[in-house]
Amino acid sequence: MCSVNGFATLMIARIAIFVALLFVLGGPFLLRPPAEQRAELPPGSTIVVVTPHVPQIQTEFAEAFNAWHQRVYKAPVRIDWRQPGGTSEIIKQLEAQYQAAAKSGLFDFTDPANPVCPPGTIAFDLMFGGGTFDHGRLKRGVTVSLGGVERRIPMSQPAGFSQEQLDGWFGENVLGSGQLYDPQQYWIGTAASGFGIVYSKDVLDRLGVPYPDSFEDLTDPRLMGWVVLADPRQSGSVATTLDSILSNYGWEKGWRILRESCANSRYYTNTAPRPPIDISQGEAAIGLAIDFYGRTQGQAVLSRGQDPATSRVGYVDPKGAVYIDADPASILRGGPNPALALRFIEFCLTDEAQALWQFPATESARGKSNPLTEEGIQMGPRRNELRRMPIRRSVYERYMRYMIDQTDPFELASPTRPAGWRGALGIMMGAFGIDTQDDQRAAWRVLNAARADASFPRGRLAQMESLFYAWPETTLPDGTTLAFTPENIPALVAAWRDPAFRARAEIAYTQFFASNYRRVISLAREGDAPVAARDRQP
Repeated sequence: MCSVNGFATLMIARIAIFVALLFVLGGPFLLRPPAEQRAELPPGSTIVVVTPHVPQIQTEFAEAFNAWHQRVYKAPVRIDWRQPGGTSEIIKQLEAQYQAAAKSGLFDFTDPANPVCPPGTIAFDLMFGGGTFDHGRLKRGVTVSLGGVERRIPMSQPAGFSQEQLDGWFGENVLGSGQLYDPQQYWIGTAASGFGIVYSKDVLDRLGVPYPDSFEDLTDPRLMGWVVLADPRQSGSVATTLDSILSNYGWEKGWRILRESCANSRYYTNTAPRPPIDISQGEAAIGLAIDFYGRTQGQAVLSRGQDPATSRVGYVDPKGAVYIDADPASILRGGPNPALALRFIEFCLTDEAQALWQFPATESARGKSNPLTEEGIQMGPRRNELRRMPIRRSVYERYMRYMIDQTDPFELASPTRPAGWRGALGIMMGAFGIDTQDDQRAAWRVLNAARADASFPRGRLAQMESLFYAWPETTLPDGTTLAFTPENIPALVAAWRDPAFRARAEIAYTQFFASNYRRVISLAREGDAPVAARDRQP
């Protein structure tokens, strides 16, 4: 028979589970403004925006958009922000909505290339933020099987601006190796994002290491145990950064930089925002980061009124080698208010909105000297300094002196297009660095000690170098043996798509690198150890 206390405990547990369930089911609704606030404006005055952007960006853009819309269109507006997670989570949610709408018969496929549906079919008007890769996924859309026929639904739709408008905003549609907007206008860039280096000035000063200006600086042996990296198998932004390094430096040097950066690692994280935070706390000295993560963390550690240039956390986009991407907005197909969504993009490309990304806050002492618009309104965010890069060239030409970060993405961006090697990053970096980190670090330590020792036999050092940088061969299911070369990447990536084969390959590669690292250590200590590297093949 159950005791009174036991019964009470059971009831409390059930109530807790019920409350948790209510929170999960009601979470999306909790993100909406209260009903009494939503009722203040007439129908058609609210735009629903799904975004990965942080609350500071949401606040500044909502206030400025409303003020601009009242001046230009003589009516107030509100942004109803929805933030279900990062870009991957947002796209998964959108895919589910479009698939459900299609299966419910809400789409007209008379023109298969341009399926249409009534406004309000989808809950969101616009996706604001993320990279061109993510917005390209919106453009490609989802495929739904209806009555045995495969139908493709682009989740975004062309904005429909005139070419004259686009030319006036952007000029040439080029940003490094990428574009400022989709030529068909499925997405329009509103800011620019760099993928560079974040570092602790305090820690580097203690180590006697200069502040970085190149990705090669992460390979400095003095940084052994002080580099923090995110796992490219779990972070798309870090994979983008590493892919850019490979493409810019070329196959041999690019992989060497990645291998040595891993050898200097202190640990690996599973999210891109983590390295700047850890570096700001002195847990590491240097790492890779998206610019706004790095600069925002530099902003976070400032004292009130402190000049951002004096922050103890620095960030740099290595000139000519950094990948800089447009950060777009896309109008979603079937959203409740497409006209207002178009106006929001129009606003984002005004000088007034572009200034929000980079100007000092107008409530700060530095912001008092911000320039005025033609209407006499002071430009810049009100409270939050966002530290992002504007996307319009003309903004840099006219207003560079007012910007917090004196960086021009059009001068910094690498013109090198991706070489197509991204598919090898996760599996190889996992094998040569992340999953063999202890062996790799130990081999790296003795290798650098041998390099610094003038009496160390040069022939043995050459053998250690060869082992440390060696690559495994791969035997495909059909018996073909492939070396790890740029020419063989397409065939290797295709083979890795088979989960069973990939699993075997990962084990074999990891064993290969671990064995080689241990032989490097053995050579350093004994001198007479066998040096032939036996390739282990999956």
